[in-house]
Amino acid sequence: MTAFFKKIQELEEFNHLTKHEQLVNGIINAIEEKIIIKGSMLPSVNKMVKELGFARKTIVKAYTDLKDRGIVESKNRLGYYIANESTDQTIKVALILYAFHTFQEEFYNSFRASLGENIQLDVFFHHSNMSVFESIFSNISDKYGIYVVAPIQNEKSRKLLKTIPPNKLLLIDRYLDLNQQYSHITQEFRKPMYDVLSGLFPTISSFKKCVLFFRPKDDNPIGVLKGFEEFIKDNNLNSEVKSYYEPNSVSKGSCYFIQNDNDLWELLKDCKNRNLEIGKDIGILSFNESTIKEFVMGGITTISTDFVLMAQKAAEFVLHRKTNQEVIVTTLIRRASL
Repeated sequence: MTAFFKKIQELEEFNHLTKHEQLVNGIINAIEEKIIIKGSMLPSVNKMVKELGFARKTIVKAYTDLKDRGIVESKNRLGYYIANESTDQTIKVALILYAFHTFQEEFYNSFRASLGENIQLDVFFHHSNMSVFESIFSNISDKYGIYVVAPIQNEKSRKLLKTIPPNKLLLIDRYLDLNQQYSHITQEFRKPMYDVLSGLFPTISSFKKCVLFFRPKDDNPIGVLKGFEEFIKDNNLNSEVKSYYEPNSVSKGSCYFIQNDNDLWELLKDCKNRNLEIGKDIGILSFNESTIKEFVMGGITTISTDFVLMAQKAAEFVLHRKTNQEVIVTTLIRRASL
């Protein structure tokens, strides 16, 4: 370790560097010059204090900063080791999403572009499965500088997420009440759903039946169901809630509210096969905007939040670490289908 400590001490002559910066840059220089390589164990905090004379908190802060960048990792009771020889990255970010739906792909692409260079971004999917969610965090705990999470909205998830310091956690898409120190950039569901349907009432009421496809065990937000049920009750409309669309079950005179794009494509295929006119014979409101919905079958009406804006604001949190508690507005994009 003589060469390693020498590399750190070489930076003492740079008076503009703090002890913390001297240690971080010294370790990075040692990696770049192959004095230490991936898998190398770093000296213990006690050893560093003894050899360099730095304060214990300075050593810990330097190791933590390098952990946040994904250069160093720690193992319980085994100490710190070099995990990555890419020393130019400034931070290591874990992005945990429900699944790779079209709209979440849009979020990812914008988020990745907004982060810029020198940031490692790893993506995980929990599919609204609590066991998978817990397994992800078991594997990535204490290995990332920032965690950007679309949470499962339950108590287990809340307790798990509260183990992450507020300055390292951002909730996206769905809101989960942690406390006022935690940041979130999310969307609402119940009220926007009710308000949008109320605005569409003259058109919706021209159909004989309203059908919502809602999968309680999927990642469908419960607020959508509540907003739909309140609207139906207040307007005394005929309705039905189904888990999914059954092929060949499209019914003329029905208005469909569709959250899952696979259900949408199946329904549209059946409409085409039966020569049903979208917007006249049946109505369709789809969730989550995507480019293809603007053009298919004359245009599909959507209710959606701005996932590009959400991604850009999430990237700002990562880059600047400023607390943000914001709800992105949900909007109606009206087209021929309703």
